[in-house]
Amino acid sequence: MSKKILVTGGTGFLASHIIFQLLQQGFAVKTTIRQNNSQAAILATIKANGIYDTSQLSFAVADLNQDAHWEEIMADCDGVISVASPVFFGKVSNEQEVMKPARDGILRILKAASKTGVKRVVMTSNFGAVGFSNLDKNSWTTEENWTDENQAGLSLYEKSKLLAEKAAWQFMKREKPNFDLVAINPVAIFGPSLNGHVSGSFDLLKMLLTGSTKRYPNLPLNVVDVRDVAAIHILAMLTPEAGGQRFIASANGIITMAEIAALIKKERPALAAKVPQKQIPNFLIKLASHFNTTAQEGALFLQMNRNVKNDKAKKQLGWQPLADSKTAVLEAVDSLVAQKHIE
Repeated sequence: MSKKILVTGGTGFLASHIIFQLLQQGFAVKTTIRQNNSQAAILATIKANGIYDTSQLSFAVADLNQDAHWEEIMADCDGVISVASPVFFGKVSNEQEVMKPARDGILRILKAASKTGVKRVVMTSNFGAVGFSNLDKNSWTTEENWTDENQAGLSLYEKSKLLAEKAAWQFMKREKPNFDLVAINPVAIFGPSLNGHVSGSFDLLKMLLTGSTKRYPNLPLNVVDVRDVAAIHILAMLTPEAGGQRFIASANGIITMAEIAALIKKERPALAAKVPQKQIPNFLIKLASHFNTTAQEGALFLQMNRNVKNDKAKKQLGWQPLADSKTAVLEAVDSLVAQKHIE
């Protein structure tokens, strides 16, 4: 379908894997960066992982917070994989500091695409837009589910991704552009980093490996390997029937923080001494949730249904996650060690 694909945010954890796989498959790729000096690092990453001919990779400087250049950048592209999202750090004084940039960023992409020859936009959404309000543990969570934006315990990050995806679908319904949209909704992303960048999900592993805490919450998780998330984005771009759909990206099954701790101790014994021995009782998390935002987010993790179906992506896209939860976790741990995120 696509001849040249634009991938936004080329230095990122997921974007770097998407770029790598696209180049492996012979596509011409353009990626956006915020500063020209990022080019050398991306090229070095691609070459270090075995692709020495980078003639099919080009760069464009752009900022998702600004309108400038997006139409020009997309002018020669057939498809867009919108991975990057404006980020925030530290404490925010106003919720709109988080919500507005994420929503405006994807709308900026869609508006520019509507004025070019782009045929499809694949956006990286999040499982936070799907399953955080399904509290019925006897059910299955599928792409039909939507998180309630007022759900107690929903983090600002998850809410920003939810509102961004909602805004994207509303744009498509209202404007009826000459391209279609696909949303990918990954659960916690682990796996290997190509360039030192990692996802926010890695904070859960850092909690176990930095010695910063003596106890950890035994949260149940759905996880997925970044390489499988990259693959599902590409399949979503190339599969004609995917237009107008959303797809959950998750490995099969559930893994708990206690299982992750035990896995690290068994398979990476050199790190075992750093892993906390004790858990925070669930009732304490629930009690603290009445007074503490972080505990409220943890309490939601304990409440929500974790029976997540990935059948739709398998059937409609032919996607098969190649890494199971344990592999994704161990690859992430190895990246943290190799790239000195933990000492």
